[in-house]
Amino acid sequence: MSQKSGAAHFTEKQGHYLAFIYTYSYMFGRPPAETDMQRHFGVSPPSVHQMIVTLERNGLIRRQSGAPRSIEILVLPENLPILDWLGIKPSKPL
Repeated sequence: MSQKSGAAHFTEKQGHYLAFIYTYSYMFGRPPAETDMQRHFGVSPPSVHQMIVTLERNGLIRRQSGAPRSIEILVLPENLPILDWLGIKPSKPL
């Protein structure tokens, strides 16, 4: 069972990654691969990986070691400001 945080603090860039992960998971029923984030943000593989490591270290996501596409967001969806702009209503859990 996940523990979602209502008081999470993250940078704007981290928020964009979290919102992308949430939106991708919402749309496709599974979390994105790092290559999906690389294409979306137009950055290098090491940049994406470092962001994922940072998000995990800061307690914003959780991953299962050795399992691809296992990112779980630990931030409440309503705390992702970009979701309002996209018109996504976080009415159902992922």
